Amino acid sequence: MAVTPRQLSQWKQQGRSITALTAWDFAIAQILDRAGVDLILVGDSLAMTALGYTTTLPVTLEEMLYHASSVRRAVDRALVVCDLPFMSYQESTQQALHTAGRVLKETGVQAVKIEGGYPALIETVARLVQVGIPVMGHVGLTPQSVHQLGYRQQGNSPEAGKRILTEAIELEQAGAFAIVLEHIPPELASQITQKLQIPTVGIGAGPHCDGQVLVTADVLGLTEKKPPFAKAYLNLRADIDQAVRTYCAEVREHQFPEA
Repeated sequence: MAVTPRQLSQWKQQGRSITALTAWDFAIAQILDRAGVDLILVGDSLAMTALGYTTTLPVTLEEMLYHASSVRRAVDRALVVCDLPFMSYQESTQQALHTAGRVLKETGVQAVKIEGGYPALIETVARLVQVGIPVMGHVGLTPQSVHQLGYRQQGNSPEAGKRILTEAIELEQAGAFAIVLEHIPPELASQITQKLQIPTVGIGAGPHCDGQVLVTADVLGLTEKKPPFAKAYLNLRADIDQAVRTYCAEVREHQFPEA
């Protein structure tokens, strides 16, 4: 049975933790879906994991559409959410409607995610939801604001914590079905999670969120350098390196293919 935004809210009420990971192609998405991941995010982090950029900012809408389509074709059960890339929704509500509409129509994903909680964006979220586009929010460390915020933990002062809490509440009121809490103190994440009726999905926000999300490349040990809050469950980068070295050696020594 396919996962829906409504089901995520039910799981929050039941105390059932939500599992989420990122995907950028068919093969990875198919593995995640069959392994039982609840939510697959086509994150703009693919700018770094798949395209080689140093931040998420350069990835284009066309690139996100391409990767989201590949991911969606692989998934039968998980809820698939696609990030709207930098400057594809911030100019106006009309721009956001056009972008989000293209994402849902051209890729088949079920929802979009946008970063931030400032007043103009809250209005945009409300309008998107009004026309039938499910929206996932994202507060705390927002990577699209890297030149303003850096990659450091957010919400450390009482004022900053209050602002993030207010943003989360207003996103819920605007109709967001869930909110990513990134790199904020665990106490603040716990406070937000208890305050909201919709699920929170943490990344570097401690154990008290309703679910957790990580970048799959970090989980698999594919990235050269992972964030301090991520956990590598494999060292796939080393395994692939060794496999390729063995293949090259066997070809050069005429051991592969066998006669």
